[in-house]
Amino acid sequence: MCEAKVREPRYEIIRKALKEAILDRRIKSGLVLLEGPIAKLFETSRGPVHTALEKLHNEGLIQRFDGRGFIPKSYSSDVTPVREPLTFENLGVARVAAENMESTPAADRIFDAVEEAVTMSIAFGHFKINEIALSEYYGVSRTVAREVLGRLKSRQLVEKTNQSPWLAGPLTARAVADDFEIRALLEPALLIDSAPHLDSDKIFAMQQRLQYLIDHPEEQTATAVAKIESELHSEWLSFAHNKKALKMIAQSQLPLMVNRIFFSTLGIPPGDPVFMEKKLIVDHLMQGAYEAAAVSLKVHLKTAAERTKKRLKVLSVFPQPELPSYMVRVA
Repeated sequence: MCEAKVREPRYEIIRKALKEAILDRRIKSGLVLLEGPIAKLFETSRGPVHTALEKLHNEGLIQRFDGRGFIPKSYSSDVTPVREPLTFENLGVARVAAENMESTPAADRIFDAVEEAVTMSIAFGHFKINEIALSEYYGVSRTVAREVLGRLKSRQLVEKTNQSPWLAGPLTARAVADDFEIRALLEPALLIDSAPHLDSDKIFAMQQRLQYLIDHPEEQTATAVAKIESELHSEWLSFAHNKKALKMIAQSQLPLMVNRIFFSTLGIPPGDPVFMEKKLIVDHLMQGAYEAAAVSLKVHLKTAAERTKKRLKVLSVFPQPELPSYMVRVA
């Protein structure tokens, strides 16, 4: 029996197509890239396009300008933005059949984009999310919009009561400190519990990956940090028997949001010690020194708390980023 072909996410198909066109200089210089027209070309909602463009922006392949949308960054910085109808031809992209796009639930298709928008907003104030406007923005039903917001509520990124609208933020220093306190109390004990069940090959691979990032600072990206955070502070703790404690940690992720916003705004700070701190934890695990690994984890969380507090303060002086129209600041 043949195995079913695993299709790539829609945003990844779009990202790759545009990336190749930009790198090969097939796309017209200065062409303004907009979510709506690209979504129509690829026969999808705005969500995958938004995610694809944000990823291209994070890769340094497209840039914002004094106007709506993006322009390719691979051309001269003084290029004049060109607003033309977006077609496969002037994008320099091969036509992609709708049947080749991943057939996934609408909530899954737009979740990353909505999460990114909410995450970027919470450090800059208190925002109301209009459920109807969200559904119209991404071309999905209100049921789908409600499902996505419900998922974000379970992650404590938004809140809602029967009488209130959906609300996001503000992200406060006190809330971040509380989350770090919970993590510092629980994660070291859970690591000791989980450590004997960890695959030694995975520990070694993580050790090598961290060493590579330390030796190659240019490869230190927000994506690399996020992947390591997910593995070390979530997947590797999941073998612990105390599932209630694991749930509490899963609900104490505001510090990750601060760093995600910070990295997206300013990039990874030169000489950031986070990789060295995490490698020390992994080194101890590799040696079977689980108690030492737990101590190193606790020290790491303590120093990370101080870094995150400073980063939140830095973000407070930055202007509010451009947010989707379904998000409105609460006065």
